[in-house]
Order: sequence, then structure tokens, then C-alpha cells
Amino acid sequence: MNKLHFYQQAFKEFRVAGVVLVGLLCVTHHVQAQNDQLKKLMLSNNCMACHLIDKRKYGPEFTEIASKYAANKSAVEILAAKIKSGGTGVWGEDVMPPQPQLSDADARTMAELILKLKPKD
Repeated sequence: MNKLHFYQQAFKEFRVAGVVLVGLLCVTHHVQAQNDQLKKLMLSNNCMACHLIDKRKYGPEFTEIASKYAANKSAVEILAAKIKSGGTGVWGEDVMPPQPQLSDADARTMAELILKLKPKD
């Protein structure tokens, strides 16, 4: 292999690696932005009193919820309704109080963001 061919091949591989790296950074940034938006909604609506994204507190962690509803096509509507109306019995005997002050749009956004979390294996 001559030097020119070597450098051309190395440059092609470098470009591919650069494109992959930029893609990963964009995906990571997007996921972080979604998690930040979810945390903001959780904090402003007192959800963190019982829930955390990736650790169990009183209620289920949001990654558990993402796992449980991953295959359910109606999950956004179901979770948005549960967020607003509260409930008990799905995750044990703990009671989730209703959150009627939460707008329908925010409840739906929270449900969508929860379902976008990487489900627990």
C-alpha cells in the first residue's frame, strides 16, 4: 500500500468515526434534555416526594414504569390519566394522590418523557 492510499483510507475512517461521534453526542444531548425536562416537571409538581427516575423511593422509579408499559400502545393516555387521577394497587398498596392541578398537557408530556426512558432490563 502506498502512502497516498494509506492516508486516503485513514482519512475516510476518521470521517466515519467523526460522524458516529457527532451522532452519539446529539443523541446523548437530546436524552439529557428530555431528562432535564422531566426533572423540571417532577420538581414543580412535587413528584419527587415519592418518585425518582432511576431509584425506588415510595412509588416506582420511572424506569420501572417505562418497562411495565413499554409494549402498551395506549400507555401515554393511561399514564397521563393516572398522573392526574392518582391510584393504588398497581405497584403495591401505596396510594398515589391525584394531581388535578397538573394541566392535561403537562401530564401527557410527563407520561411521554417517562415512556422514553430506557426501560430496566
